[in-house]
Amino acid sequence: MERQQVTVGQFYKEHGKSLEMRLITDEVGFDRVIREPTVNRPGLALSGFTRYFAYKRMQVMGHAEVFYLRSLRSEERVARYAYLFAYKIPCVVFSRSLKPDKEFLAAAAEAGVPVFQSPMVTMKFINKATLELEMMFAPRVSEHGCMVDILGVGVIIKGESGIGKSEAVLALIERGYSLVADDVVRGVLVDGREVLCTSSELTRDHMEVRGIGIINVAQMFGVRAIRKEKTLDLIVTLKAWNKVDDVDRLGMEQEFVKVLDVDIPHVVIPVRPGRDIARLIEVAAFQTKLRKSGFNAAENLNNRLLAQMNPAAPAPIKAED
Repeated sequence: MERQQVTVGQFYKEHGKSLEMRLITDEVGFDRVIREPTVNRPGLALSGFTRYFAYKRMQVMGHAEVFYLRSLRSEERVARYAYLFAYKIPCVVFSRSLKPDKEFLAAAAEAGVPVFQSPMVTMKFINKATLELEMMFAPRVSEHGCMVDILGVGVIIKGESGIGKSEAVLALIERGYSLVADDVVRGVLVDGREVLCTSSELTRDHMEVRGIGIINVAQMFGVRAIRKEKTLDLIVTLKAWNKVDDVDRLGMEQEFVKVLDVDIPHVVIPVRPGRDIARLIEVAAFQTKLRKSGFNAAENLNNRLLAQMNPAAPAPIKAED
């Protein structure tokens, strides 16, 4: 599991455009680290109360802060600026296209703190920036394998080299499903309960097919054959038939593996010549979808058998079509 360290430069590069941020100082302080995944308005700190000043966060100046500072005498205002920049704040953003005065820009330049401007309403900027920061700070992981979206079920296909992962993925794509990532799947924890997966920007749309080489899936099968990101719902591990000690014949017990501390259903599929692996992965995805909806075929059959063995027991509830 990896935890991101987010710098001002990284945040500006990735989200500056969507947040309509414009740099109004020299390009300095871009290596400053944003240590908390949220945004702070420094009004209380500017008024002199700094006991709970969240200086590790991005600082946003709205109407309240700007007009309060304008109400102060020039000497007092400069003193407040010096007090603010004595803390190692990452950066300052002026919302609503508000303009900082010359003294503020001078104090920021001396402290090496970048200052930005955005036309967005203050609360809208704060809400959107906080969401982006939470995503950037979220724990991350890399899984070796291929990921496919099968009718809304995100499936990572794992297995040793040469087991047939690429062939299975190609067969699934031909059936109308979408490739999310090939070889390396990158996952990020969302809201502490879901693992959102994607591929590397560099290799997106591409996959390696042994004996053929690198192919562009979007160009070959159309844009519908590619999905940028998908929640992880199932992990399928392909294993050689002779390496699987105990083949599950009933599926009564659901196996799970932890990915970023989230329990993900796991299925082992034995591989041998003649088996349609793509079809088996497809069925495993459908089975996972049914289980999520509350229907378990193995459990339902088991209840029918128990009811037949004990006629006095109430009949099991039949699943609705």
